[in-house]
Amino acid sequence: MSNLKDIATQMRRDIVRMVHAVQSGHPGGSLGCVEYFTALYFDVMKHNPDFKMDGVGEDVFFLSNGHISPVFYSALARSGYFPLDELNTFRKINSRLQGHPTTHEHLPGVRVASGSLGQGMSVAIGAAIAKKLNKDENLVYSLHGDGELDEGQNWEAIMFAGAKGVDNLISTVDWNGQQIDGTTQHVLNTDSLHAKFEAFNWIVMEMEGNDMDAVVAGLNKAKTLTGKGKPVVILMKTIMGKGVDFMEGKHEWHGIAPNDEQLKQALAQLPETLGDY
Repeated sequence: MSNLKDIATQMRRDIVRMVHAVQSGHPGGSLGCVEYFTALYFDVMKHNPDFKMDGVGEDVFFLSNGHISPVFYSALARSGYFPLDELNTFRKINSRLQGHPTTHEHLPGVRVASGSLGQGMSVAIGAAIAKKLNKDENLVYSLHGDGELDEGQNWEAIMFAGAKGVDNLISTVDWNGQQIDGTTQHVLNTDSLHAKFEAFNWIVMEMEGNDMDAVVAGLNKAKTLTGKGKPVVILMKTIMGKGVDFMEGKHEWHGIAPNDEQLKQALAQLPETLGDY
C-alpha cells in the first residue's frame, strides 16, 4: 500500500505541474480523484497498456467527467500506456493530450471523447452490454462527477442499466459537493443520491475517496457485487484539491491554474517520490 501512496503523491505533482505549465486545465477534481485512479490502474483493474480499442479480454474504463484529464493522463503514462515525458505536451497545439480526452489523436488508453459532460454513463453501459453479448466476463468501470449528474441523459442511462440488469458495470461518482459555479447543493441540489440510485435498481456503496486503503477495499468489494443482476455504483466522498491545502474544498480551483508562487507552495507539500517527468 505504501507504493500506491507514493504513486499518488507523484501523480499529484504531475497534475499541478501540467496545469501550471500551460496556465490552463482543471486541477481541483483531478487532485481529488488521485487515490481512485491509483487504485484502479495499479491494483484493481485488469488492463493491458498494449492498448487495443475493443478492450476484449480485459477490464475497460471510461472517464465521463473529462475535464479531469490531468489525473487520467498521469495514471495512463505512469502505468505504461505512453512515454512519461509526453505529459510535457499537455494542452499544447497538436498534442495527443488535449484538455478533454479525445479519440482522433489515438492516445492509448482513451476509448471515448469526453469533452461534453453527461455522456459517459451511456457509453459505459453500451460497452458493458457488448461484453455480455461477447461472453467476455471482464468488467466495465466508469467515473462521473456529482455536478455532472445535473445532465438529464445520465438518469435515462441509469434507469436503463437498472431495468436491464447490466451487472458487469461499476460506476463511481466523485462526490465532492463542488462544481464550477459553486456547491452542488447551491447550483442544483442532487442530494439523496443513495436513494436515487437504489430507486433505479442499482447496488449502492459509499466510500472515502481520499483514503487509499478505503479506495482499494471499496473497489474490490464492488467487484464481489457484480453478477448479481444489478449495476453497482460507488458514491465516493472526496475533497476537491486534495493534497494542496490552499485548494482543498474550494470550487474556485475547478478550472484555474496555479501561478508560479502557488506551484512552489503546492510542490513543497507533495514530496517527489518516483521522479518528475
